[in-house]
Amino acid sequence: MTQEQWNVVDRYITDLFVPPDSVLDEALKTSAAAGLPPHNVSPNQGKLLMLLAQVQGARTILEIGTLGGYSTIWLARALPNDGHLMTLEADLKHAEVARANIARAGLADVVELRLGKALDTLPQLAAEGRGPFDLIFIDADKPNNPDYFVWALKLSRPGSLIIADNVVRNGAVVDAASDDRSVQGVRRFNELLANSPHVSATVIQTVGSKGYDGFAIAFNNFND
Repeated sequence: MTQEQWNVVDRYITDLFVPPDSVLDEALKTSAAAGLPPHNVSPNQGKLLMLLAQVQGARTILEIGTLGGYSTIWLARALPNDGHLMTLEADLKHAEVARANIARAGLADVVELRLGKALDTLPQLAAEGRGPFDLIFIDADKPNNPDYFVWALKLSRPGSLIIADNVVRNGAVVDAASDDRSVQGVRRFNELLANSPHVSATVIQTVGSKGYDGFAIAFNNFND
């Protein structure tokens, strides 16, 4: 199997299951035009996030890492009329692009974007009594993934779903001696997830237009 084959299959899946959407397409175009890195989820992965939020019956969602707001839009569309999504972004330029994309999607009243480093913002959310969130999506700087997981536990409840992207790193996650800080951050995150008595979790490998990577999915079962 090659990246070219993965791309072709992803296009096949997207053509079947993700109808053309001018709002989402424009979010990708404006993000690229602004020079944002192409780290957004793929269209079929975005729909997966939306479906998971719908299955979860999520009314409140926390997203750690906004980028241009592409995954934010997918997740926010899963919310009921009185739902709310809080998204955290450290980069001012990314936040400005995301706010415009979110407004264009008609979701400005549903989505609240907090600018600042997530490890500064997360304690503020806790102090404000925000949460617990029904679903938490972690897709930010990987070296801090272990700390994001700790905060995700604090800001979730029994029954909450925690999802993290990019936890396989093209297979590099198996290299205990890696000098890549992102790989080491993901390894520590995966180990925390596996050993936490508070969640039941697994990791699923993925291939497609975003290359070879994976999602971690954890269910908060603290009451068990």
